[in-house]
Amino acid sequence: MSLADFIDADLPGLIDDWTSYALVLSQEDSQLTETQLRDSAVDILTAIATDMRETQNAAQQETKSRGDKVAPNSAFNRVARLHAEDRLSHGFSINDVVAEFRSLRATVLRRWQKTSPSGAAAFQEMIRFNEAVDQVLAESVRHYAHRTERIRDLFAGVLAHDLRSPLGAMLNAGEVLLHDEGLSAAGARAVAFVQRGAIRMKQMIDDLLIFTRTRLGDALPVSFTPQDIGRICSDAVDEVRAAYPNANIELRLAGELRGRWDGSRLSQLLVNLLTNAVRYGTGLIVVEAGGHDGQVTLVVSNEGNPIPERALPTLFDPLTRAGPADRRGTAAGMGLGLYICRCITSAHQGTIGVASSESGTVFTVSLPCSPA
Repeated sequence: MSLADFIDADLPGLIDDWTSYALVLSQEDSQLTETQLRDSAVDILTAIATDMRETQNAAQQETKSRGDKVAPNSAFNRVARLHAEDRLSHGFSINDVVAEFRSLRATVLRRWQKTSPSGAAAFQEMIRFNEAVDQVLAESVRHYAHRTERIRDLFAGVLAHDLRSPLGAMLNAGEVLLHDEGLSAAGARAVAFVQRGAIRMKQMIDDLLIFTRTRLGDALPVSFTPQDIGRICSDAVDEVRAAYPNANIELRLAGELRGRWDGSRLSQLLVNLLTNAVRYGTGLIVVEAGGHDGQVTLVVSNEGNPIPERALPTLFDPLTRAGPADRRGTAAGMGLGLYICRCITSAHQGTIGVASSESGTVFTVSLPCSPA
């Protein structure tokens, strides 16, 4: 008896074994019923048996063995996605999902072995079965991970959005208190500390909002208006100098620096790059802006130890850092600064890159003067 025929013939017994194991994995407070587990097992085993009966040439087998994706609307994908959604909604961890498929594989092969299959044909059927199980497992895990990440991003986005209102109230109240002539000197200093902390929190919340919006597939909102990149650079340098009085920053401007950009976003980009240079570098920091042939190039360079080569490929990824930051001035951020720089650059149809050596680190941003 072929393995596919065996699955169909022994379906009740296979489902009994797998359901018993899945019930052990199910959390005590889970509402996942035995009926739901059995229905899921039927769908998956039926899809596997159907796949094994389909004709498959050598090229198709090689494609499947490499883990190449199947058609999005294939029976495998539909079954795997439903299984992942079901397990996620009932508290199964991703390790539990993997364990379920491991149990399924062992259950089917162990029971089929009792029918005494032998020969090259049986070996090939085992290969087809393992390929099918791996394919369903890979899609189920991929969908489970995608849904889990989306839930986390939605939570972070809602949290960041809802925190803006009370934080805004704190900033406004602090501004009122600072103008109270009856406030003592000690009280004024305390209010100033609260305001600085609230401003820093607002920056972090704004970064988190950008992160969650881009992770959820929304484009970074930008509004292009006539801007002078030289003024934007000068304002950004002043802002960072105010936060880091000991920073040695030099500004160099050249060429045609007028164009259409989102001024607040470019200011955010420059402040992020300068803050990064202050925290991770040493010595002189140079900001250069040059415009020619419809392009503007922004360069932020600093002295200090080079960025480790292993860190360069993921330097602009979210929640990563090249190394320990210098925490002078304000608290270190969440590791989103360079990721946000990349998002802002992309929204302006530009590019951002980094080069680092013993002589220092250089970030280079190239932007069209009038993005479409």
